[in-house]
Amino acid sequence: MTVKRPIRRMALLACAALVTVATPAAAQMSAFHPGPVFKDFGKIATVDPDMPVPKDTVFKVLFDSHQATDPGKLNRTLESAARFINLQVEAGVPEENIHIAVVLHGPAGMDLTNAKFYAAHHDGKTNASADAVAQLIAHGVRIFICGQSATAMEITKADLLPGVKMALSAMTADALLQQEGYTLNPF
Repeated sequence: MTVKRPIRRMALLACAALVTVATPAAAQMSAFHPGPVFKDFGKIATVDPDMPVPKDTVFKVLFDSHQATDPGKLNRTLESAARFINLQVEAGVPEENIHIAVVLHGPAGMDLTNAKFYAAHHDGKTNASADAVAQLIAHGVRIFICGQSATAMEITKADLLPGVKMALSAMTADALLQQEGYTLNPF
């Protein structure tokens, strides 16, 4: 009996500590707002940076990921690409100076598939990344799926969302994009 009370107290203290830690984080998230380009995703916080972004900067940035997304959630890499664009435009960089490429491979490739294919592989669920893919592509973002991963998952070009391109491999896409001057974002 004496063992249970200290354990119970420790559990209550741990819960109190979690609430204390979680509360500031929740408050900080309220500082984020829709960006100037993508309103539904890619939220940003306005910051007074010590490293200002020159207005004439030209960005060529590559986002690469294999991270799977849970059904019903937006792919984090697509979210990050939108956030990057929103951040730079809010900082005064013209959108036409921002060139983004996204390469998804492994399980992340599923987030680039059309409604029929996605639903067939996710118990009838909807691809929560489909609208983001369409919006990103409409703003000039180049989106590639690894052909090797796609083949392993039996994804064909006909299974892809409109505008998504099939690369020979993620490694090949990354190498070619870097030769074009894209830098890999290590987010």
